[in-house]
Amino acid sequence: MIKSRLAIAGLIAGASAIALPFVAAVAVQDTGLAPQDLAVLAGVIQLVRQDYVHPVGSEELVKDALKGMLTRLDPHSDYMDAQEFKDSQADMAGKFGGLGMQISEQDGVPKIIAPIDGTPAARAKLEPGDRIVLIDHTSTQGVSLQKVVDQLRGDPGTNVTITILRGKQDPFEVTLTREIIKVESVKAELKPGNIGYVRITQFGGDTSDGFKKALTDFKHNANGGLKGLVIDLRNDPGGLLSAAVDVAGDLLDGGAVVSIHGRQADDQRSFDAPTHGDMLPGVPVVVLINGASASASEIVAGALQDRHRGTILGTQSFGKGSVQTIVPLKGHGAVRLTTALYYTPSGRSIQDDGIAPNVIVEAPKDQQISGGPLLREGALQGAFKNPGPLNAKPGAGAAPADTAQTKSAYSAPIKADLIGKPEDEQLKTALAYFGEHASKQPDAANQPQGAPGGKL
Repeated sequence: MIKSRLAIAGLIAGASAIALPFVAAVAVQDTGLAPQDLAVLAGVIQLVRQDYVHPVGSEELVKDALKGMLTRLDPHSDYMDAQEFKDSQADMAGKFGGLGMQISEQDGVPKIIAPIDGTPAARAKLEPGDRIVLIDHTSTQGVSLQKVVDQLRGDPGTNVTITILRGKQDPFEVTLTREIIKVESVKAELKPGNIGYVRITQFGGDTSDGFKKALTDFKHNANGGLKGLVIDLRNDPGGLLSAAVDVAGDLLDGGAVVSIHGRQADDQRSFDAPTHGDMLPGVPVVVLINGASASASEIVAGALQDRHRGTILGTQSFGKGSVQTIVPLKGHGAVRLTTALYYTPSGRSIQDDGIAPNVIVEAPKDQQISGGPLLREGALQGAFKNPGPLNAKPGAGAAPADTAQTKSAYSAPIKADLIGKPEDEQLKTALAYFGEHASKQPDAANQPQGAPGGKL
């Protein structure tokens, strides 16, 4: 799977039902722009159409103008033409053509955030942090992320050769065969000692049902003796907000899961768990996260941490805490606009800081990706700074305890092909945690919100 800029963390705001008229039809007084500003834009478009060395159509110029305006706002706002909008909807449905990876952009070069299990990218052992410097022997430097997406997509069965730069190694080529990617977002296994293990690769349309089924199967197969649950969100770039709320709600009895806050009244909203939603009452929970856990993953981890329902193990998460609203433009694709920020139940902003583990558990050096620490939200061009907790004084920033502790939690993620395998040392630590700490888990979870408890 190849996704655009938003899919670093996934599409976690549902598509708006609003269908706006095309921009050109909006009255001047409604835009807040002076007539001369619009005249400048129209004049430049006319100049390019008339005098540029090659002919350029008006539709292409308007599309590029919209993209330029939106992508300069922040890393996640963008304009999608009709085909891009269709592709984004196919992505979130969990079935699409591609290679099976999420990409972002760093210093003008596309960078892999995470390959998806069971896809061409994962089978080729591509890693988070790998930079794609050539596609079919053509440089990607300065090429828009959406154009990179278009170059990597293609008909199933066709090949594409990419040149990878990994850390300090020499560049190397990988030829991948495109295929229809059907994402299995939930993978579950009952581990020895009656400990349930659920890996969520992304939060898609099938995640909620898959997670519920996994918990039901655990209870049945453990004959009522389930000793613990590990939710593995490492390398999970996010996905649908509704899926994140459902997953957290399956382990909570009522109360807040996440809230969003923006400029407009419609952007002030809290999402709650069902009154009697906890499917595993009394069963201790551990959540594994790392630097490639983003967006919807951070919502789940933050909710279970704040509500003292789970202990977070691993390393600092990605820090993608902004809300994107999709606004279709009738006949002209859609605008993806950042409209609000996410906050955990205790009022912490996820943006930039991410979620700090209660217990820092780094992957061993020989199990970490070769390229070093992963690109984080705060390093993206135009990324917002953390605004601080809700109701804090303007400019106060994040709570001092959060800021001091999270800096020590950054670490290179585990290699994707090791996740869930017998040699996965972070998972071993999570499974062992139940025997060592499960009886004291409520005390461990009651540490200051977001503060790591120690390093294992």
